[in-house]
Amino acid sequence: MALNVLAFAVAGGGVWALGIFIMTWLNIFGMGQQPTFIKSYYIGYTTTPIGSVIGAVYGFFDAGIGCAVFALIYNLVAKT
Repeated sequence: MALNVLAFAVAGGGVWALGIFIMTWLNIFGMGQQPTFIKSYYIGYTTTPIGSVIGAVYGFFDAGIGCAVFALIYNLVAKT
C-alpha cells in the first residue's frame, strides 16, 4: 500500500507545527521548560506569542519536508 505523499507531508507538518505552538504557549504561561534547542534551529523563534507563530511555520515546513521524503522513500521500498 502506497502512502499519499502530499497528505502525509501536510499531516506531519500540521502535527509538528501544533506541537511547537502549544509547547511555546505552555512555556509562556510558565508550565514547561525553556525550549532552547529550538532556538538554535529555527531562526527568529522566541518564547513569545509572535515566536509561537514563527516556530509553527518553521515546524510545518520542516516536518512537512521530512515526512514527504519519508513517504517517497517508503513508496519506493514498498514496491518491491
